[in-house]
Amino acid sequence: MIQKMATEELDRFGEKIIEGFKLSDDDLRALLSLEFEEELEKLYYVARKVRNYYFGNRVFLNCFIYFSTYCKNQCSFCYYNCKNEINRYRLTGEEVKEMCKSLKGAGFHMIDLTMGEDPYYYDDPDRFVELVRTVKEELGLPIMISPGVMDNGTLLKAREKGANFFALYQETYDRELYGKLRVGQSFEGRFNARRFAKEQGYCIEDGILTGVGNDIESTLISLKGMKANNPDMVRVMTFLPQEGTPLEGFSDSSKLSELKIIAILRLMFPECLIPASLDLEGIDGMVHRLNAGANIVTSILPDSRLEGVANYDRGMEERDRDVTSVVKRLKVMGMEPAPQAEFERVLGC
Repeated sequence: MIQKMATEELDRFGEKIIEGFKLSDDDLRALLSLEFEEELEKLYYVARKVRNYYFGNRVFLNCFIYFSTYCKNQCSFCYYNCKNEINRYRLTGEEVKEMCKSLKGAGFHMIDLTMGEDPYYYDDPDRFVELVRTVKEELGLPIMISPGVMDNGTLLKAREKGANFFALYQETYDRELYGKLRVGQSFEGRFNARRFAKEQGYCIEDGILTGVGNDIESTLISLKGMKANNPDMVRVMTFLPQEGTPLEGFSDSSKLSELKIIAILRLMFPECLIPASLDLEGIDGMVHRLNAGANIVTSILPDSRLEGVANYDRGMEERDRDVTSVVKRLKVMGMEPAPQAEFERVLGC
């Protein structure tokens, strides 16, 4: 039986976390079981308190360039899985270069180069490495790469050409659930790719899904699994059913909300980057996620024609996914983009 956590006890967690306190499994179970509005608002308050201790009112901005929506995988939750009959695109190197020219001075802290596991790049990984080189030369900013499970040699080459961050989401550390989500893909392969990247000097990002059949124990397994990676960025995203996928009609009635887990992640990883994604609820959703303890805004699109990962706004003409709209809302919240030097210091890799 999960022991309920008193509001007064939760209130003390902020100072304890800052002093170095580590949450136990029972602490995590109790936090995951919170469901009343008063409890959750207190949790978010404590998460902000911890976040503000380390980062103040400063936020980081991540430019998302999804340069290829082709993929060889059959993930049951993903709109871009290879079995889904959708319109896809693959930007050319010249298109990426021109996009970078338009981004100079825009105020981003990092560029996220993301693709599906596109056979075009897997058959000749040097094509991907060349894109990394181009972006680094054009912008000189830190680069996050999200290319899927690429071989170690390619990760080394990309690192040499300027890649700083490697993002690879496990989605869940519950192996039974993993098999249903990442169909036919190696659990260990993803884990080992992140571990190798970390050993080679990359910062790493891991991420999980919620609302996809995970209960408290399953979520606890995932939180502990992420902790074992020693990550630099940790993410949780709400599962959004995608048209044309095996989970198109799936619905989940659990109370394991993304906001609750973001706040818990802040208590588990007080000094890490935690994303507030624009992919699910746009600018308004960004506000909620920042208020739950996040500190880096992701899925800011440099071009409204580009895709995100799970687009609630696919097909809409007005998407408000641009950096100007984000900064404007941050100011309303009393927050501001951090200086680039502060991001480089946080990066430390």
